[in-house]
Amino acid sequence: MPGMNQGYDMPVNSLSRIDLNLLVALEVLLEERNVTRAAERLFITQPAMSKTLQRLRVLLDDELFIRSGRELVPTVRAQELLVRLPALLVEVEDVVAARSFDPLLDAGSVHLATPEFVAVQLVPHLTWELAGEAPQFSLSISNKLENYQHQLRAGELDFVVAVDTKLPDEFVATPVGGFAPAIWMRRGHPLAEEQMTLEKMLQYPFIQYFLLQASERVSPQADTRFDKTIAEQGLKRRKVLVTDQLMTALYALESSDCLMLATADDLKVETRMFEIVRKPYPDDIAHDSFIPVSLFQHRRTLQSSMHRWFKERLLEVMDEVREAQVGDGPS
Repeated sequence: MPGMNQGYDMPVNSLSRIDLNLLVALEVLLEERNVTRAAERLFITQPAMSKTLQRLRVLLDDELFIRSGRELVPTVRAQELLVRLPALLVEVEDVVAARSFDPLLDAGSVHLATPEFVAVQLVPHLTWELAGEAPQFSLSISNKLENYQHQLRAGELDFVVAVDTKLPDEFVATPVGGFAPAIWMRRGHPLAEEQMTLEKMLQYPFIQYFLLQASERVSPQADTRFDKTIAEQGLKRRKVLVTDQLMTALYALESSDCLMLATADDLKVETRMFEIVRKPYPDDIAHDSFIPVSLFQHRRTLQSSMHRWFKERLLEVMDEVREAQVGDGPS
């Protein structure tokens, strides 16, 4: 990339000649100032240690040590290295060591993409948990699921909650449950107390809320599985509102005779603010009784302790929300 190395040329050629084991041996020699004792600490023979010292002299173009009896007296260059080497080797060790994540002390951030319908159930609880456990951690949430494979690959997203599907092996999918489809309407709707049929449903206008689908464009022309199913029977529904905004859809639903396709699960925000009736799909509509959902990530994040920690917390919160829904029962 243009400008990437401006002001700094990586010394690849010179660094490629360096065996880091030589620097470790040099630090031990500087501490012991004796070839035999240094060899014992490194679990090598005294002749091998002598050869290592000779290699160091060639590498650094300095004698490094002057023999004085049984001891080695460091040269000025060796004394300079004695000051710098310990910190340098600690840095190198830190670079290659496995990175641990301490939620209480470490800062970090994760970008999660999930349908808003899922987010409103999970994020309030998740935010509360994260704020207490990881005060310097930040979570970014979006509902833009289009092209999420590319975003996961590029590092623009860390995790995605989406309808389960087969992805290339570079991605990892963790099943997290799913949803049963349902038809939503306001309490007091003419169909609220009736046996549902497709014919009755199509007499009313629809709000199309992009529940779990990833779409680049909110448009009445964006057909859902329901649209395609009834089209096979030569039928079509009338859409008066198409939106990817959950609250907009709910307000419009409550104040009209519109129907909306959503899930059988109870939304806490919906329960507190709106009076919504949820009815199962009628038998005369071909449909999946359960829509599986997975948590997707790219394999590049698998060894990250921060990502492992966040994933564990996210899955725990998902389980807690699911158990709470089962405990509350259908409304």
